Amino acid sequence: MCGIVGAIAERDVTPILIEGLRRLEYRGYDSAGVALVGDQAIDRVRCVGKVQALVDRMGEAPPRGPLGIAHTRWATHGVPAEHNAHPMVSQGRLALVHNGIIEDHEALKAELAAEGYRFDSETDTEVLSHAIHRALLAKGDLFDAVESVVHGLDGAYAIAAVDQAQRDALVVARRGTPLVIGIGIGEHFVASDVAALLAVTRRFIFLEEGDVARVTRSGVEIRDLHGEPVTRSVTESALDPDATSKAGYRHYMQKEIFEQPRVVTDTWHGLVSESRVLTAAMGPDAEAILPGVRSVTIVACGTSFHAGLVARYWIEAIAGVPCNVELASEYRYRKPVVADDTLFVTISQSGETLDTLAALRFARQAGYLATLGIVNVPESSMVRETDLSLMTAAGPEIGVASTKAFTTQLVALLIFTLMLAKSRGRLTEEAESTAVHQLRSLAAAIENCLLIDDTLLAIAERFADKHHALFLGRGVMFPIALEGALKLKEISYIHAEGYAAGELKHGPLALVDEDMPVIAVAPNDELLGKLKSNLQEVRARGGQLIVFADKQAGFESEDGVTVVDMPHADDLIAPIVYTVPLQLLSYHVAVLRGTDVDQPRNLAKSVTVE
Repeated sequence: MCGIVGAIAERDVTPILIEGLRRLEYRGYDSAGVALVGDQAIDRVRCVGKVQALVDRMGEAPPRGPLGIAHTRWATHGVPAEHNAHPMVSQGRLALVHNGIIEDHEALKAELAAEGYRFDSETDTEVLSHAIHRALLAKGDLFDAVESVVHGLDGAYAIAAVDQAQRDALVVARRGTPLVIGIGIGEHFVASDVAALLAVTRRFIFLEEGDVARVTRSGVEIRDLHGEPVTRSVTESALDPDATSKAGYRHYMQKEIFEQPRVVTDTWHGLVSESRVLTAAMGPDAEAILPGVRSVTIVACGTSFHAGLVARYWIEAIAGVPCNVELASEYRYRKPVVADDTLFVTISQSGETLDTLAALRFARQAGYLATLGIVNVPESSMVRETDLSLMTAAGPEIGVASTKAFTTQLVALLIFTLMLAKSRGRLTEEAESTAVHQLRSLAAAIENCLLIDDTLLAIAERFADKHHALFLGRGVMFPIALEGALKLKEISYIHAEGYAAGELKHGPLALVDEDMPVIAVAPNDELLGKLKSNLQEVRARGGQLIVFADKQAGFESEDGVTVVDMPHADDLIAPIVYTVPLQLLSYHVAVLRGTDVDQPRNLAKSVTVE
């Protein structure tokens, strides 16, 4: 979501701040700003729009200085407008950038207004800046001031603050949203994502919940939630600084779709051998925990939720364990009944999704047997806070609409299912060998799907003037239909819905006419006959069908029915394979409609606010 960058050095840090903001553009934002600390004043520039608009606003004489902070904002409190953009400056002295939401800001605002503080924005961040300024006047030290304020807040935050009167340090704090410190030589950096700083360092300190830190040119001083001095380890990032380039593709999303043969292989590599799943790769306690699992609860958001829905079919059919899948944003506000010996599973690309993290923290107190995280970022909060973890190997995913993160999550969830089934004595050696063989053939199956890209471009031309679409699937393909609909609506702005094909007659059939494309996924499985009957209901009402069908499924194109021949995929990996053409279709539709494919309106990549 919002992006934070900060730096303190002997050199001018403005280029570092701007490059950091550019590397965070994928997260989604509506305005940007920088603040440099000068000898006499804080020099701030803000604007609505892209980082390039900020650069243009700064012109040929940009603000310069050895200490500064920068931000890209995704609007929560207050509309996208320059007066709501960060950094916020209090009394000309203190500058602040902030990710997250301060839930009790209204009461704090009233208190500060009564003391004479003036508010020029609608943001909770300006309230926070004034509160820290007030504390700074009382305590005289920015580190102490920030610490005294943030520990009394209700909400989530990652902040970076500078004081024009204390030009030798910047102060940061985090709770609920990520913040890292980049380690240099005679200079240090801060950011909400390591990707922002890969051009200047590969060494990072990941702050823990409740940490407050003073960052100077020579070092870092950290206090924990209880105000005690602590030392956090320095980690060297394995991310390639060039991994966030487009590598010749038109869009990041297109590049990431075509990377899937490689990243699904990278994900299963190290988790399976030639014919066996390697349960110990989940963590040293996995082989002790899994045999005692009697049920599974999966909690996630958005695309990751759809991955969980697919996994439910696998877990119940293969491992013989009941599985419940919940939206994280709803789960944490229910009073769920936790069955004995239930494993709690979270899925998140970033490992910092606020709703999912909050659900995990709730679960740790709710009596679950253990927790497992399916995550793409090894250094994330979710990895640190779960008992077990399975890492996906998607690498940086820049496009807001998830593609390779989803397919690698499915690979990890399938491997987890096999591990669970094996630990419970539900998986014969022959079945395990067959499943692993299918996994190892997945890259080739996806490569074959990518070969029909031109066919999908031609089909996409039919969508250019459409306003609605319906996606259908049965069984394990129902969540794939949901995901296909989500992709289309996210990046093309066409209203799309995913349905279980058997539910057509219970309502959605009323919407079907010649102006609503109906997209169906039809692998050659035991539900194929049922699906064919459902699709006849669509044709009988004039609906225009696009069917992604296995070559062996017996579908043929005819008037009103376009069949896209899919390479045969074994049942176990078919949901992963059928996802890919739906991604490509949505991509081409969005390009034809002229939308911002990588940064669709109103959306953000890593959702770290509630």
